[in-house]
Amino acid sequence: MQKEYPTRINPAEFESEIYKEWLDKNYFHADETSKKPPYSIVIPPPNVTGSLHMGHALNNTLQDIMIRFHKLNGFETLWMPGMDHAGIATQNVVEKMLAAEGVSRHDLGREKFIERVWEWKAESGGTIISQLKRLGCACDWERERFTMDEGLSKAVRKVFVSLYKEGLIYRSKNYLVNWCPRCHTALSDLEVEHEEIDGAFYHLLYPVVGTDFKFEVATTRPETMLADTAVAVHPEDERYQHLIGKTVMLTLMNREIPVIADEYVDMELGTGCLKVTPAHDPNDFNLGHKHNLQFISMMDDDACVNEEGGEFKGLERFEARKQVILKMAELGLFVKKVEHKHQVGGCYRCKTTIEPKLSDQWFIKIKPMADEAVKAVETGQIKILPETWHKTYFNWMNDIRDWCISRQIWWGHRIPAWYCEDCGEITVEFEDPKECSKCGSKKLEQETDVLDTWFSSGLWPFSTQGWPEETDTLKKFYPTSTLITGFDILFFWVARMMMFGLKFQDGVEPFKEVYLHALIRDKDGQKMSKSKGNVIDPVTMIDKYGADAFRFTLAAFAAQGRDIKLDEARIDGYRNFVNKIWNASRFILSSYDGQKLDNFDNLEIEDKWILENLKEAEQKISKAVKNYDFNEAAGAIYQFFWHKFCDWYIELIKPRIYDDARKDKALAVASYVLENSLVLLHPFMPYLTEYIYKMVTEKESIMLAEWAKFEYSFDAEKTEIDEAIELISLIRNIRGEYNIAPSKALSAFVKTDKDTVIEVFNRNSSLINNIARLEKLEMTTETVDKAASNISTNFEVFIPLEGLVDFDAEIAKLKKELKKLEKDNKIYGGKLKNENYLKNAQPEVIQKDKEKYAEIQEKFKKVTETIERLSGLC
Repeated sequence: MQKEYPTRINPAEFESEIYKEWLDKNYFHADETSKKPPYSIVIPPPNVTGSLHMGHALNNTLQDIMIRFHKLNGFETLWMPGMDHAGIATQNVVEKMLAAEGVSRHDLGREKFIERVWEWKAESGGTIISQLKRLGCACDWERERFTMDEGLSKAVRKVFVSLYKEGLIYRSKNYLVNWCPRCHTALSDLEVEHEEIDGAFYHLLYPVVGTDFKFEVATTRPETMLADTAVAVHPEDERYQHLIGKTVMLTLMNREIPVIADEYVDMELGTGCLKVTPAHDPNDFNLGHKHNLQFISMMDDDACVNEEGGEFKGLERFEARKQVILKMAELGLFVKKVEHKHQVGGCYRCKTTIEPKLSDQWFIKIKPMADEAVKAVETGQIKILPETWHKTYFNWMNDIRDWCISRQIWWGHRIPAWYCEDCGEITVEFEDPKECSKCGSKKLEQETDVLDTWFSSGLWPFSTQGWPEETDTLKKFYPTSTLITGFDILFFWVARMMMFGLKFQDGVEPFKEVYLHALIRDKDGQKMSKSKGNVIDPVTMIDKYGADAFRFTLAAFAAQGRDIKLDEARIDGYRNFVNKIWNASRFILSSYDGQKLDNFDNLEIEDKWILENLKEAEQKISKAVKNYDFNEAAGAIYQFFWHKFCDWYIELIKPRIYDDARKDKALAVASYVLENSLVLLHPFMPYLTEYIYKMVTEKESIMLAEWAKFEYSFDAEKTEIDEAIELISLIRNIRGEYNIAPSKALSAFVKTDKDTVIEVFNRNSSLINNIARLEKLEMTTETVDKAASNISTNFEVFIPLEGLVDFDAEIAKLKKELKKLEKDNKIYGGKLKNENYLKNAQPEVIQKDKEKYAEIQEKFKKVTETIERLSGLC
């Protein structure tokens, strides 16, 4: 009896219900007492301020694939979720909220402000967690962590105190840092984003005291001349050797500064001399220390000129630039302005141009830890994939600078250091000290700075598992198995986790493998941004197409080392795959009555063919997932299910399904293949596979299923049916090329000298005739006249066309099409020869035109060949 199922499904009707059931039944929970082998991943913690963007969606889809794949393969899986407190970003959000109320954080004071941040987190933070659940993420939500949790804060303090007592953390006075005038905090080098701008070189004159000579110096930042303390030349530059040791007059400040010699100066660049501002440039900072120069800081925390700037005091830095140039011109010391593109650093959070500034900051001597992390990759202890990132990793790690870890904000882990008001000693302890460690004074004041957010997230793989306590979770799941993240935080986060993990877990790596995925761009390869209006919102895509189609699209395009060009049309295309899976399942379920494949005896040849294809698909998918070739894994299951199972096997068994005497074995095999296909699909499409799996198996959940390992072998049968399918495909191609109706029965002649091919086609003639709609299939050794033909490696097939095709009408139609193609060919060919067009058009537009032009030429060639063939048959 036929059962009825809806022709289409709406994911919105079952996704949330299925996810709730998974949570209710605790399927995501990791059991630290399990005897199963462990497989663990820590989630790259999204900012508490964040909401799901395409990068998150890709990253978490790939992690979920790995977790579900390993769970099905018998591992005890832990996917540790959580969020980052995101110091600067969160403080900015709350400060904006307060500003709308007419209040500043300083009005509230530190303690009250931090209370407001926690209130904001409770009310508004964590939006992204609910969005990750909609995506289908199988995280162990009972273990969800936050980098400001009490347990994680304990780990942070333990690490800080240990490193300080070891001499690896130190406080430096008057160190040059990257200062954000908007966020009012120092930034590490990694937190500075460099962007090329249209700037200028300003050529200024510096008169040498006691001579008529004037140095001509080019600078992009003339305002900093107010703090110049030297002019430098190369010691071997004959133009200036006689001036080394003299002084020049810094006219604006009425101050004499020395002329120094240093090999750092490039004689060939510009005029071969440069101004030295040790307090406002990293290179000049080094020169200043080397030559014992004066360090003059001429800007305040808002990047306005301070009292060291004389008459320019109070001016914002860019206004000061204008006024300095005007004054120098007035004094006859301004030569020219030359347009010049150059790199400028900006704050990674607010994009404000950073200012190199002297400041008292806390640092980690990171090189000893970096050396261990380098060694871990060199020896294979930690694998970074794709391996193309190795060179970048080694270059950066081998040239690493001390890490500035202090931030001048309130939200974050406050540095556990106390200053003695009596003797100035710094006391650093795990517990809050009651007295100075040196003089015993009770007058202690804690450091106001907080730690860089990346300090706490660098401990994530072990702090989330309970360290510094020796928990059962840590024993079972550390080191973690895999880290999947974007390449853009390789140094922000990945390298630091490696350094901290190796340091504080006795040389044990935080993860065995790191997979760095690429970026998602728009369909034209452009970076997605709100200003460009090309952002694709993941939640909108899930609402529109369902989580499964969206996830599968991301996986299908996640090739190693290649950015994803995402077009919404692709997601729509994979929604068709979702519908295909449902329709195939619906077809089988409508006739299915619990038939089981208990053994592999007495199977038809097409049954053995699909089973062998299923085995091959499983092998391809397993290998690809283990190698992080997600696109290949998705491609393998797509090709198998749509093109082997749906297009061929279901068509081949339809006559058996409609025959009561033959249907049981066909349905047993079909349901077996469907059930196992759903398991193979599950890591990519968790909701749909769960939905259908319960219908097919009546089992509790696909989450409890096992990834099948197929022991049978039907290679010979697969080869035989592949040959038959190739013949059917060639016949179908001829039908399409000559517009022969599918219902029209044909005669086919196969020319071959291979006995094995003849045997295959004779043995399977009934199957071939049925699927190819043939009234006759004959073997021949001769060429057939007035027939269309197609060639394979082992045979050639002929279809006589007499009485099937109106040759004259078909030729006339093709000639009409040829004229249109000639016109299009001329249009696109002309565009691509137009130098003005090639010079001004966007590269992606030109590329599309080239592809269209090639398509037109290929079609032109095919139509011409078809006309010639038809003319020869008349």
